[in-house]
Amino acid sequence: MKKEIEKLNSSVLFEGMISIRPLLAENAKRKIKKMWIDKANQTNKNKSKELSFLQHKAEEHSFPIEFISAEELKNMALGTTHGGIVASCTQRKLPPLALSHIKPKGFYVYLDGIEDPYNFGYALRSLYAAGVDAVILSPRNWMSAAGVVCRASAGASELFDLYEADGIEAASLFHQAGYQVIGTGLEKSVNMYEAPLTFPLFLIIGGEKRGISKALCGKCDRIVKIDYGRECGFSLSAASAAAILAFEAVRQNIY
Repeated sequence: MKKEIEKLNSSVLFEGMISIRPLLAENAKRKIKKMWIDKANQTNKNKSKELSFLQHKAEEHSFPIEFISAEELKNMALGTTHGGIVASCTQRKLPPLALSHIKPKGFYVYLDGIEDPYNFGYALRSLYAAGVDAVILSPRNWMSAAGVVCRASAGASELFDLYEADGIEAASLFHQAGYQVIGTGLEKSVNMYEAPLTFPLFLIIGGEKRGISKALCGKCDRIVKIDYGRECGFSLSAASAAAILAFEAVRQNIY
C-alpha cells in the first residue's frame, strides 16, 4: 500500500495507449521523455501496428524506447491496464486564467475541493464529453498524480485546456466577459431543471465534502441543486454532479 501511495503522489508516468495517445498529438500539453514497452509486444502480431506507430512517433518526437520484461513493467506501473506500455513525461504547469482565454459564448467549469485524483479524472472525462471549452482549477498542485488523472479521464486531462485561478477572481473575469455564473449548493438554490443553464455559462462545482464557499456563492448569479429521488445522508461525488449538470446544460442549449 505504501508503494502504491508513493507512486500515486509522484506520478508523471502515463500508462496505456488511451493515456499516451494525447501526448503524441500535435498540440500536446507535455512531452514524453522515455517510453518502456513489454518486449513480448515485439513478437505479438496483434501489437504490430501499435508498435510501428509508437516507434514512428518516438523518432518524430525524439524520445527513446526501451523494451523490458512484463515483470519490470508491473513493478513500474501503478495500474494493471497499461497494455504493456508506460511513458515518463515532463511536468505540466497550469497557466493563470486571463480574460483573453475566455471565448465570447462558451461553456466553462470551475472545479474546487476535489481531493481524489480518480474522482478528478472522472469529472474531466464527463466534462470533455459534454463539450466544455476549458476547466478552471483552484490554485494547488493538481498535476502531482497526472498519470492517474489521465488514465481515469481516458486521456481527457491532456486534451483539455486547464487554467488556474481563485474562484472569486474567476467569477469576476467571467462576469466581465458577459457570462452568467452559476454555482452549486443547497442554500437559496433552485432545481437545475428550473434554472436557465444557457451559454455563455460559467459553472462552479464544489467537492462533495465542503461544496463551494459562502464568499464564492455570493458571486454567483444563481445557485442550483440536483434533487435526489429519495432522502440521502450523503452527497453525490463531484464527478457525478459534474456529469449531470454539464449534460443538462448541453440539453438546454442544443436540444
